[in-house]
Amino acid sequence: MGNSQKRAIQNYRSRLGERGLARFEVLGRDADRDLIRSLARRLSEDTPAASELRATVSKSIAGEPTKPGGILAALRRSPLVGIDLNLSRPREEGRKVDL
Repeated sequence: MGNSQKRAIQNYRSRLGERGLARFEVLGRDADRDLIRSLARRLSEDTPAASELRATVSKSIAGEPTKPGGILAALRRSPLVGIDLNLSRPREEGRKVDL
């Protein structure tokens, strides 16, 4: 590689550094290439959505346990809360079966 190419790469990487970005290489499955690129693109943005995505991915990778009571909270948000439903049904003996 010539000196001009090395200088161009160095200038490009210094401009990335000024923007707070860094270039790095990762290994992954070929099928995940588009996913990883789109994730990296979204994370490089300086938006609230990128911060939320970063927090979600970090939390998912860290493997922190979820808060207890999540199912109960979901049931309380159900549109059926407060509706008087009659869920009982008549008890029948069934039919006789000839074995």
